[in-house]
Amino acid sequence: MNEMGEGRSISEILHHMGENHFPEHSVAPPLFQTSIFCFENFEEFQKALQDEKDNYIYSRGNNPTVNLCEKKIAALEHAERAKLVSSGVAAITQASMAFLKEGDHVVCVDSVYGWAHKLFGQYLKRFGVEVTYVEGIRVEQFEEAIRPNTRLIYLESPATFTFTLQPLRPVADLAKKYGIKTIIDNTWSTPIFQNPIDFGIDLVVHSATKYLGGSSDLIGGVICGSKEDIDVIFNQEFMQLGPVPDPFMTWQILRSLRTLHIRMAVHYQNALELGKFLEGRPEVRKVNYPLLPSFPQYELAKKQMRGGSGLFSVELKTTDREQIRKLTNQVKLFKRAVSWGGYESLIEPYIVMFRDDQEVPAERIGLIRLHAGLEEIEELKADLGQALDHMKQ
Repeated sequence: MNEMGEGRSISEILHHMGENHFPEHSVAPPLFQTSIFCFENFEEFQKALQDEKDNYIYSRGNNPTVNLCEKKIAALEHAERAKLVSSGVAAITQASMAFLKEGDHVVCVDSVYGWAHKLFGQYLKRFGVEVTYVEGIRVEQFEEAIRPNTRLIYLESPATFTFTLQPLRPVADLAKKYGIKTIIDNTWSTPIFQNPIDFGIDLVVHSATKYLGGSSDLIGGVICGSKEDIDVIFNQEFMQLGPVPDPFMTWQILRSLRTLHIRMAVHYQNALELGKFLEGRPEVRKVNYPLLPSFPQYELAKKQMRGGSGLFSVELKTTDREQIRKLTNQVKLFKRAVSWGGYESLIEPYIVMFRDDQEVPAERIGLIRLHAGLEEIEELKADLGQALDHMKQ
């Protein structure tokens, strides 16, 4: 069994790895809520300051609670190292900027998370970095977009709202052929259901706010990859910009990791059942969930993932905004909110992001994103059923 988690069971990683020597034989990991660490003598102090990435000096760099959590997440992702940061956006930004400079070019999937889209399409333009967006469902689309100055391919599989997939192994092989770094947002699948590093992807980022936290009570992010890449990120971006993960937030993630594999199984089954239920409703044109047999990339999903999360979308047959409003206001168990990954079920219509006087593409008016939480599945079905009935009244 090695540091990357290969050969370790999920239970060993989540419940035992790194937990043999807690003070006073504590069962729960201690919370090191401290800003600084002291030394016995000058010599120890001097030696530690020469290598801050591997020593406890100041919690902006390392902290025992944070490092234990990082080791567990790295093992889950089959990575050599992981670096926790203060948010999912911080993970995306730090991982990307560490390998880009003025004059570089990025190829990015066009349906990525909105703030990733803004990072490449707006923010990095200030520093002379260019981007080409691609649909990303075929490796040829990436190859056609590559330029001599392409340094990064950014992926999100499944992608936001559409849940389309990218072929990870072919894209990783293509990137290695041209010496291009690859990064993927794996928040949707979690390492329970997908390990992109096994397909050759270089770096994996997560919004730990979602399933790793699991209770909608923290904000965090994490980057996983090789020791070499994480060291680059630590030295060039993390220590300079300071997106520090709070030890208490990290302790909350450690607590939640204990049940990650159990929670994900319920989210997965609830999403499958809700998807099948909605496919049978006359108001629904299409359900976008990669693990449903009706999904166009179902076979690829089965090859790349062992299961799915609770997040999916439905395309209703209506283009009447008032009907979408009535549906959204009628649900009882589904909370009206952004984000996802907690225990609760959520609803977010695509048009809620627009003012009433703003134009919305007709094909997206009926697009609704749903998150299947941990509630009883029959209750969730009944709630959506009565809301769909009310929508037409």
